[in-house]
Amino acid sequence: MNTRHENADGPEDIDKAFAEIVAELERDSSLPQWPGDSGTEAAATTGTTSSEAPPVTGEDDGPRDWTPPEAEEDEGHYEPPEPPPLPKPGAGTVGGVVLVALGLLILFVPLAASSLGPLTLPVGLIAISGGIGWLLLRLRQGSSDDDSGWDDGAQV
Repeated sequence: MNTRHENADGPEDIDKAFAEIVAELERDSSLPQWPGDSGTEAAATTGTTSSEAPPVTGEDDGPRDWTPPEAEEDEGHYEPPEPPPLPKPGAGTVGGVVLVALGLLILFVPLAASSLGPLTLPVGLIAISGGIGWLLLRLRQGSSDDDSGWDDGAQV
């Protein structure tokens, strides 16, 4: 199909060239058909009979009007149990978080640190570092509940 008639930039009649492209695509039976096509149009383009064509409920129906068939109830669907609630933070954890928040407050809010003068930066950094260090030291290393002497192997 050559639509470039004597013009190097493109076809002279774009609508005619577009209609030729669409007609060629409609003749190609390997392409899937739109669900709302009528039985005769689908049969003519795909080579099927009207009994094999998808049913059409009306001319104004479009792809958004289509409803999927209702699926059967799945008896074997797994629903996970509810997760356990988060543990309440202890006093040491709250203290570490407060130290980090206080350090950030000293560093970024000038009014809160106005009485510290030139010590604002060091005090803020020490408070943040102390809070992070305190929280890291309180991390649990594993379950040491059972100290009956049983060795479960190397620990990293």
